[in-house]
Amino acid sequence: MTTSALTRARAGDEQAFRQLTDAHRRELQVHCYRILGSVQDAEDALQETLLAAWRGLDGFEERSSLRAWLYTIATNRCLNALRAGSRRPQERRALSFEPPEPTRYGEVLWLEPYPDALLEGLPDAAPGPDARYETHEAVALAFVTALQRLPPRQRAVLVLRDVLGYRAAEVAAMLDATEVSVNSALQRARATLDVQAPPVRERAPLPRSASERELVGRFADAFENGSVEEMLALLTDDAWVTMPPEPFEYQGTAAIEEFFTQAFRARGDRNDRLVATRANGQPAFGHYVGDPQAPIVRAVGLIVLTLEGDRISHLTRFGGSEHLARFGLPRTLPL
Repeated sequence: MTTSALTRARAGDEQAFRQLTDAHRRELQVHCYRILGSVQDAEDALQETLLAAWRGLDGFEERSSLRAWLYTIATNRCLNALRAGSRRPQERRALSFEPPEPTRYGEVLWLEPYPDALLEGLPDAAPGPDARYETHEAVALAFVTALQRLPPRQRAVLVLRDVLGYRAAEVAAMLDATEVSVNSALQRARATLDVQAPPVRERAPLPRSASERELVGRFADAFENGSVEEMLALLTDDAWVTMPPEPFEYQGTAAIEEFFTQAFRARGDRNDRLVATRANGQPAFGHYVGDPQAPIVRAVGLIVLTLEGDRISHLTRFGGSEHLARFGLPRTLPL
């Protein structure tokens, strides 16, 4: 940050303000997504943050870095949104078939997939020494899902401390709290996260590596062909299938076999197609189904795969076509 740019921005120079803030936009949006679980809400919170920073620039006393000041505004805007309960309701879409009894009925979560395209160009700003998570870990679907199960304050504290690496005193100042309350919230959040998102046993293949492409390609072939047996051969023994915000959750070979047997039976002779993309740093697919009235396939959702070693440990389905536009995928494709 240059003093001249800050001086010009305080004098009303919008270009100087953009010079100060543009480098932080992507990371602030990811920060808001971690806390809110919604791409659209994160975009809204980012815009509110930048507007508040523009209007309040005279109040920036330079006791901390501009980046830390922006994170303070963004975090509190996210917490205000969670407290107000003013976010758009997430529509629940019934499945196209009667699902079998699930392994369990999970908590209905407010959660959307995050396009990898929005992760590109993130600055290499190193987290503080107290950070416990690498950048790719802290945007993975399992981690973000576990965050959504935390109370808002614990969620914010854990992200600021363990993802961004701010010290307890800094987080206390950001949240207008005491260090004691910050440390207490962090301890409770870590305990919950250890249960909700335990570390994987085997690392996933490197993104876009030959081994990842081979595993993901085999999954796509099995899914499009409706081969339950081939799909099951790609899963870990304790794999999960979830579909937020639907509460149905299936774990293990038997439960997943029954689920996909009914799902594939319900598709009949229609054409299903998967189009590769990436979400939350993980391989994903736009899911399309054939239109009985026209020679096209229509988008019905997005499937995100969590890989563990040479197997798939989690399939997460997000219903609806509105997600696909953020991934650059069309709503319809020709057969």
